[in-house]
Amino acid sequence: MNRQAFIDRLRLGLSGLPAAAINEAVADYEAHFAEGAAAGRTEDEVAAALGDPARLARELRAEIGLKKWEETRNPTSAAGAIFAVLGLGAIDVLVLLPILMAVGGTIFGCIVAAVGVFVAGGVVFAAGPFFDPPGGPAAALLAGIGLMALASSAAAVLTIIVVGMVNALVWYGRLHYRLLKPAIDPAQAQA
Repeated sequence: MNRQAFIDRLRLGLSGLPAAAINEAVADYEAHFAEGAAAGRTEDEVAAALGDPARLARELRAEIGLKKWEETRNPTSAAGAIFAVLGLGAIDVLVLLPILMAVGGTIFGCIVAAVGVFVAGGVVFAAGPFFDPPGGPAAALLAGIGLMALASSAAAVLTIIVVGMVNALVWYGRLHYRLLKPAIDPAQAQA
């Protein structure tokens, strides 16, 4: 494969990423080809040494997704990091996706429950004093505040759990990449 075919396949694999990220990655691989030419190697030799551009694009996508999560921790970057890690290997999708779906479903259910408890606490707080509850109106007000505080605390704990899980997934992705890189690219493992 010559330089232009390699760069075209790399660009195709990186499509959808920000233009600056694509241009930076392409410039890096263009530099590899320039260094190879300066050392007297052919474009085909350099392309073979660099490996499959589609695989390189997946790895670059994963790294960009992980960096985005580390820079801005929000649901969009968390989803990007998760899918970037899952994109590294088809076997991981078969193993991790069911686990992530089960854990994600459980967390979503807990979030819905926390919202329900918060709304119920608001109803008890607002309407409870008018229904002559046991303990009087003060008990209804305090019960409503207590339910809303419980729901808020549960939501905070769930947020910490989700951030921790995304961080663990990012750690797993980096570990996975470091362990697989020597097997995928034996030339770099020997260097």
